[in-house]
Amino acid sequence: MSVPAGKGARSMGASPGMLSVKPEMILVDLDGTMVDSVPDLALCVDIMMRHLGLPERGEARVREWIGNGVERLVKRALVGAYEGEPEEALFKKALPVFLEAYEKNVCVGSRPYPGVEAGLKFLSDAGYPLGCVTNKAARFTEPLLDKLGLAKFFGIIVSGDTLPVKKPDPAPLLHAAEFFRVAPEKSLLIGDSISDVKAARAAGFEVVCVSYGYNHGMDIREAGPDVVIDSMEQMRTVLP
Repeated sequence: MSVPAGKGARSMGASPGMLSVKPEMILVDLDGTMVDSVPDLALCVDIMMRHLGLPERGEARVREWIGNGVERLVKRALVGAYEGEPEEALFKKALPVFLEAYEKNVCVGSRPYPGVEAGLKFLSDAGYPLGCVTNKAARFTEPLLDKLGLAKFFGIIVSGDTLPVKKPDPAPLLHAAEFFRVAPEKSLLIGDSISDVKAARAAGFEVVCVSYGYNHGMDIREAGPDVVIDSMEQMRTVLP
């Protein structure tokens, strides 16, 4: 169900809409947009929970909790809910266990979504400068992209600890635009979540969202991206 989000269309089999401006640079989010990283995040959550003598959470629950960074994921796992704060001492004990486990297991079960590599190849072959902008720390981002063979597509990788702030702050997007010497109004972000939409709007970018990502069960159309696609391969049909 690929529809122009701004028009609210929801008919089955609809074609994606088209962007109003041809971008001179395209940035792409990582988790939930290019890569399904839940299997490895869930693995490491359960390693952490076992280490603490607490019940494992499983992949289905972890899938509902991701999207706001590993610190927030660890807190949600500890309390067993989307909202809530664990005891500070427990969190400080748990976080290093999770980080160590994830560093060792960053690309065991994680895989690109269907159409991602083909979509990136199309954009690269078409001459678009590409960057990856993610809230995942560099110690995890770079090995993951390398192991999946995706790093070769990107002229810049802006990780969650590259700058003092992360998305939805616009700074990571503007940092990449400055790197490529492209004006924000001629730039595009491809993402999967309301955080991506907020960052793009604040930066003055257009934004395309995938329909399948990590958005805590909310239809991404409700966040108002310019276009929604079901596969990165559909980028060939939405560019002016």
